[in-house]
Amino acid sequence: MNKYFDSFYDWWKNIDKFLLFLILGLFLLGLFFSLVSTSLIASDKLDTKSYYFFFKHSAYIVLAIAILIVFSFLNQKFLTKLSLILFIVAFLSLLLVPFLGIEVKGSKRWLDLVFLPRFQPVEIVKPFFIVSLSLMLTIQNRKLYFKYFLSSLFILPILMLLIYQPDIGQTLLVSMVWLALIFVSGINIFIFFIFFLFVGSSVSYLILFVPKFEYIKIRLFAFLDSSSSNNYQAEKASDAIINGGFFGKGIGEGTLNSRVPEAHTDYIVSVISEEFGAIIVIGILFLYLIFSYRVMRKINFANEDLSKLILSGCISLILIQTFIHVGVNIRILPTTGMTLPFLSYGGSSIVSTAILSGLILNLTKRKLD
Repeated sequence: MNKYFDSFYDWWKNIDKFLLFLILGLFLLGLFFSLVSTSLIASDKLDTKSYYFFFKHSAYIVLAIAILIVFSFLNQKFLTKLSLILFIVAFLSLLLVPFLGIEVKGSKRWLDLVFLPRFQPVEIVKPFFIVSLSLMLTIQNRKLYFKYFLSSLFILPILMLLIYQPDIGQTLLVSMVWLALIFVSGINIFIFFIFFLFVGSSVSYLILFVPKFEYIKIRLFAFLDSSSSNNYQAEKASDAIINGGFFGKGIGEGTLNSRVPEAHTDYIVSVISEEFGAIIVIGILFLYLIFSYRVMRKINFANEDLSKLILSGCISLILIQTFIHVGVNIRILPTTGMTLPFLSYGGSSIVSTAILSGLILNLTKRKLD
């Protein structure tokens, strides 16, 4: 069509239709669970109209589909330039959080925007952080490790802002994606191990010795001590999963889901498991694995290092976030407040996943002759 967008014919001809419909299916699956399970629970807790959250979730899904289609239409070179601009905008919004942010339960992570209430800037930073970091790691420089030093300076202000909020979950997620991209870029394994030790030691120090992270230390020790009263959230989530068994109690028949805190966001897996059974949760995780496998196959056929790194970063973020979310729900990890990509309610999270999906669809298109 022009230098910015592909024509519809070229887009439809070259798009990976399997990935497209799988992504749309996952978003619609999240909308379905919002309708039959979590919408009424969240509405009752907040004393709002029935299905209020379902209609709000529907609006976010419509926005998400529009975003992923637009991003998948963009010319790849223009997509890279646009991502850098949007990263700067998203980072500036993250900078505003300490001054204009909304504080909830001791953490200041959100901005209250007219068009997007309770907007969490880090969710928008993450996809464009992957593109920007990938560009740095593909820099051709005679000094072999210059790009790794540059990437360390690049991630530092983001981590500092997340630590200040404080948001240890997102801090860990961003750090792990950074390490994954450093590893994939072909760094010497010894240097990578030093990076890994540095990140691990820094996070451990913050949790154990910095007063601002006292709540994380409490959660960690509560996780290790099964008798602790601070295990309430984890106990209710795991009880819901156990109560549902393998085949579930049926739609609307759950008794524990209304007592699981943040059921429609951080603990959606426990709610789904109670009403639909562990078999459905296993099926959902299988869809994530199929999605990941499809993207990884595309990475093998990508000709450009930049495309390979961006795709690796996108799929790493989705997989790591999914693992953390499920791990918290089944009590193999301490509580982190991490949403499940595609399925959890939350405008910022849904938009972030849509951008990641748009990037993946764009970079997995067949190249035009």
